[in-house]
Amino acid sequence: MKTNKPRALLLSLAIASVVAGCAGQDAEAPDRKAARPAADAGTLTLDESALPGVNRFLASDLDPSIDACTDFGGYVNDKWLAANDIPGDRTSWGAFEMLAERSTAAQRQLAEQAAADEGADGVEKIVGDFWATGMDADAINAQGIAPLREELDAIVAIDSPEAIADYLRASASEGRNFLFGFGAEADFKDSDMNIAYAMQGGLGLPDKGYYFDADKKDKLEAYQQHIANVLALSGTERAEAERQAADVVAFETRLAGVSKSSEEMSRDVSLFYNPMSLAQADELAPNFPWTRFFESQGVDKPEMFSLAIPDFHAEVSGMIADVPAQQWQSYLRFHTIDNAAPYLADEFAREHFNFYSATLRGQAEMKERGKRVLDAINGEVGEALGQLYVQVAFPAESKAQMEELVGNLSDALKARLEGLDWMTDETKAKAMEKWASFTPKIGYPDKWRDWSGLDTDRDSYIANVMAANEFNYKWNLSKIGEPVDKTEWGMSPQTVNAYYNPLANEIVFPAAILQPPFFDPDATPEMNYGGIGAVIGHEMIHGYDDQGSRFGPTGNFENWWTEQDATGFKALTDRLVAQFDAYEARPGKNVNGSLTLGENIADLGGLAVAYDAMKEATRGTEDPMTDDMSRDQRFFANWATVWRRNFTDQELDVRLQTDPHAPANFRAMGAPSNLPAFAAAFECKPGQPMVRQGDQQVVIW
Repeated sequence: MKTNKPRALLLSLAIASVVAGCAGQDAEAPDRKAARPAADAGTLTLDESALPGVNRFLASDLDPSIDACTDFGGYVNDKWLAANDIPGDRTSWGAFEMLAERSTAAQRQLAEQAAADEGADGVEKIVGDFWATGMDADAINAQGIAPLREELDAIVAIDSPEAIADYLRASASEGRNFLFGFGAEADFKDSDMNIAYAMQGGLGLPDKGYYFDADKKDKLEAYQQHIANVLALSGTERAEAERQAADVVAFETRLAGVSKSSEEMSRDVSLFYNPMSLAQADELAPNFPWTRFFESQGVDKPEMFSLAIPDFHAEVSGMIADVPAQQWQSYLRFHTIDNAAPYLADEFAREHFNFYSATLRGQAEMKERGKRVLDAINGEVGEALGQLYVQVAFPAESKAQMEELVGNLSDALKARLEGLDWMTDETKAKAMEKWASFTPKIGYPDKWRDWSGLDTDRDSYIANVMAANEFNYKWNLSKIGEPVDKTEWGMSPQTVNAYYNPLANEIVFPAAILQPPFFDPDATPEMNYGGIGAVIGHEMIHGYDDQGSRFGPTGNFENWWTEQDATGFKALTDRLVAQFDAYEARPGKNVNGSLTLGENIADLGGLAVAYDAMKEATRGTEDPMTDDMSRDQRFFANWATVWRRNFTDQELDVRLQTDPHAPANFRAMGAPSNLPAFAAAFECKPGQPMVRQGDQQVVIW
C-alpha cells in the first residue's frame, strides 16, 4: 500500500546509491551510546555461514589491458562486471545489491524464527505475523480480491463532486491518499518544530516526462494496457476495462501537466516549502477545502502548513468539479487494486511485476515470495525488524571504529574548509559553524520506535499490511505541531545506504552498510577510507552542496552565503554539470549533470576529504605496498569497487530520468579525475582522460 509521508525531504535519501557523510561531535553533542536491544535479546540467532558473500576489492579484479589513466572504472571493475551477470530477480547488480542480498538473508532467518514463536509479543509478534501470513500463498490466493470488496463498493457509490471529496478525505484518513503526500516534517524556518506538508502525487509512472516524451511513448502505452489488465482481473468486462484504462491515462496526464519533474524537485528544495494559512489554501482549492481535510484527518487546525506545488493542488480542485464521477471511479478503482496487488493473489502480483519490474525496468524474473514479503515488512514495519536485526548482525566493535573514522573525516573537512581560497571569511565562518553542529548517527537508533497499538494477526496478509499502513500514517500525523524528535531515523538498520538530513544537520549510517567493500574492521586503513570514509565525507559535503548549503547550522532554511561566494560556487558547480553532461550512459543518452549535481558535488568533496583523512591517519607509517599496489592506489581502487554495478537497459533509462545519482561507473571516474592525488598515484600524464587540468578541473572543497 502506498504510504502518505511527504516526499522525502532528506536531500539525498535515495535507495539506489550511497548518500553518506558525517561530521564529528563537539563537546555539546549528545551521548551516542547504542540503544539496548529488546529485553529478550539472545533468543534470536544468526547462521552467518548461510549468508551470501560480500564484494571486496581484489587485485586480481584489475584488468591490465585497460589503462587506469584512461578508464579507471573499467580498469578496476570491467573484469568483475563481465563475470557477474544481473540475477533474474534484479535490475542491477553490484556492491550495494550484494550487501542487500546478505541483509535480506539475515532478515529471513530472523523472520522465520519470529514466526515460529507463536507466543511472541512486541516487535517479534509483528514481524512473525507479517511473515507467516505473507508466506501463506494458499490463503492469499483463496481470498482473491475479496479483501478489497468493501473499498471497491464505496468507489462505485461516488456520484458527485462532493462525494469525490468526501471519499478522498475518508480514504486518506485510513492511510490511503491517492493524489498527494501528506504528513509531518520539520518546518524549514523553525527546524525544531514539525508542521504539515502536502506534496504532489497521483501519477502511476516514475516521472511527468513519461506522459509527454516521445521516447517514452511505448511505456505510456504499456501502462495503459497494464491498467486494463488490472481492471479485467478484478472482474471488469474486457472492453469496459480498456475504456476505463484510457480514462485513467487521460486523468493522470492532466495531473502530470501541473506536476514538477524529478529534476525540478531535486534541484530546488524550496519547492517543498510553500507556507499557507488554511484560509488561503481553501481559496486556492475551493472544491477540496483544506480546513475540512485537516478535520477529517484528526489534526488540529494549524495557523500555517506547507502546500507545496500550489498549481498542482489547484488543478486537483478543478478536476473534482469538472472530471466526471465515472472517470474518477476508474482512477480510484485502478489505484486501489494496483496499490494492493503485491499483497493479493498471484495473478495480481504477477501483473504488477510484469509492468513495474519487467516492462519499466527490465527485470527478468519475479522475486521469490520470501523476498517480496521481506520487502513489505521493511516498507511497513522496517524498524521493528531492525530491532531484531541489530541483536545479531551489528558488532559493537564496528560502531567504535566508525566513531573514530567519523572524527577523522570531520577533522579533515575542517581543514579543507579553513583552507578555501575562494570563500570569503564571512561565509567561511558560517560554514565552520555548520561543521561544528553536525550530528552523526551510527548503526541504529538510540531510542526504538514504540509499536504499541499496531494489531497484527495470522489471519490475513493484506489486512496486516493495511493496518500497518494506517498505523504509520496516524503516527506520522501525531507529530504535526510537536517538537521534532531528534532521535528518529529515516532508514532502518538493515538498509544498505546512508543519508544526510539538512533539517537536523545530521548524517546517518545504518548497520547494514558497515560491511565490505564499505567497511571492514580487519582491513588496512586505505580500504576503509576509500570505502566508508568516502561515504562519510560524501554525506558531510551534502551539507554544503547546491541544496544542502541552503540550510544553516541549526537546520533552518536560510541564506548564509555572500553574493560573491554564491556566484563563485555556481561557477564551479556549472563546470561539474558540464563534466557529467558529457558522459554517455547509453548510445544517444547522456547523464543529466543538473539532475545529478548534488551527488556529484558530494562525491568530489567526499573523496578529497577521505583522502586527506587517510593520509593523516597513516602519517609516519610505511606504505605496505599490498599486492604491488601503493596505499594511495588501493584507496582509489576501493572507491571504484563501491561503484561497480551492472544495469539492465530499462533500469538505466529510468534512472537517467529520475535518479539524482549518476550511473555508478561514472561515479567511479568523475571525482578521481578531478583530484591531483589520483593522477599522482597512477602516474597519469597531462592530457589523459582521467587527468583534468586548468578550466577542465573542478576543485570546490
